[in-house]
Amino acid sequence: MCYSAQIWADYTRYVRKFGATVDIAEFARLYEQRNRGEKIRTPRAMDAAFAGATTPETHGISKLIASWNETQEAELQQELFRQKKRVADAQRALQERVTKKAREDVRIGGNKVAQLTARLKDLQRSRPVPEDSRIFPQMHAPVLVSEGGRPVVRPMRYQCRPAGKPADHDRRYPGTYNARRDNLEGFWRGQFGHSHGLMVAETFYENVRGDDGTNRVLQFTPRTGEPMYVACLVSRWSDPRGQEPDLWSFAAITDEPEPEVAAVGHDRTIINLREQHIETWLNPEPGNLEAIYALFDDRQHPYYEHQEAA
Repeated sequence: MCYSAQIWADYTRYVRKFGATVDIAEFARLYEQRNRGEKIRTPRAMDAAFAGATTPETHGISKLIASWNETQEAELQQELFRQKKRVADAQRALQERVTKKAREDVRIGGNKVAQLTARLKDLQRSRPVPEDSRIFPQMHAPVLVSEGGRPVVRPMRYQCRPAGKPADHDRRYPGTYNARRDNLEGFWRGQFGHSHGLMVAETFYENVRGDDGTNRVLQFTPRTGEPMYVACLVSRWSDPRGQEPDLWSFAAITDEPEPEVAAVGHDRTIINLREQHIETWLNPEPGNLEAIYALFDDRQHPYYEHQEAA
């Protein structure tokens, strides 16, 4: 299961590489939803792509992001003040009488102060780091699709909720950020051969169980250093009751593991398409699934070097 990946989070990279049109309206809608308090998570690099906005549309998105960052900083500052006061009050109480509550307030409050301080420092930094482009399930990321034969990039959530499913589908099927190749014509039949997408990744992460039973997080990166063109299924979900906003979401397709991935204890690997097959993948013929499977069989097989994730 590809539970995390470092991706092309900057939509302009899709524009330069594929000549894609940007669905600015969908990006704006996403950030408006986040500012209204909806639980929407985005990689920092996706937000940063709008910092140098030059058009009225992108400038509006940049203002939404700046407003959200200001709100986040204010909330963190308020909570940091509260936790510092908690620790100080507990320390004064301990000088008079040692109690379990006071000791716990010092311990827990101190931990929270450290966490909040680190979050504030991260929020306030201006220098980008590779982690800014990393996504996890439930986060949004730019995804390339084809509409009318033309490439379009829009933000989608990394955990697919197929059209027609109930809103609690995410909770009942938490692993739907990945789609197994051997289940494409079963669970994913509504998307496979109909609505395809592409995510470009530079490295991916997997949970691997060690010999001692402990969990290890391994980072896999193509030895060639080339980007991975990850085959994805996408869906646009609409609430039949009209009570929830539409949701664009996607899942990365996985297959049997590459030998070097299996050797370190993981049982799946994302499907890394060849660049010459991207257009065919994005414009599938529903009645010719054999041709789609042929793209999978002719996929790229770079050697995936691994290391312990930081």
